[in-house]
Amino acid sequence: MSEQEKKAEDSREFGIQKIYTKDISFETPHSPEIFRDEWKPEVNLQLSNTAVQLAEGVQEVTLTITVTTKVGRKTAYLAEIKQSGIFNIIGYSQQEMGFMVGSYCPNILFPYARELISDLVTRGGFPQMVLAPVNFEALYQQHIQQQSQSKEKAEAQPSTTH
Repeated sequence: MSEQEKKAEDSREFGIQKIYTKDISFETPHSPEIFRDEWKPEVNLQLSNTAVQLAEGVQEVTLTITVTTKVGRKTAYLAEIKQSGIFNIIGYSQQEMGFMVGSYCPNILFPYARELISDLVTRGGFPQMVLAPVNFEALYQQHIQQQSQSKEKAEAQPSTTH
């Protein structure tokens, strides 16, 4: 490692300023009837995250988790959590910054969101919902690959002018 690379790495800074719940939603549109049905749930999980620069070196990252659970054709419950954090992220390259807000920070936020989902579902009268761990690094790499493929397709199409 060169002296310049070592200095750049030494000037990096990562810190958590705050972790908080930005939004919570829990709906049970078919209660109390749904409690009489045989509990054979079909669970649909959706994940997304966003990042907003609040100031130089300060990012807000929000992880959104939506769980829709159905029994037959009826929605038993829909739970949505927006778990956010404010992070100091200084001294990282643009590529590294993408990884930090697209993978590293969501990884930090996920356990908080998972606990909230479990608590909401249990308080709603349903069996405990424990979300499996998520590999945010793999999801981020998949996202980057999809962006790259979309860009290549757009560049490969001939432009038309009238």
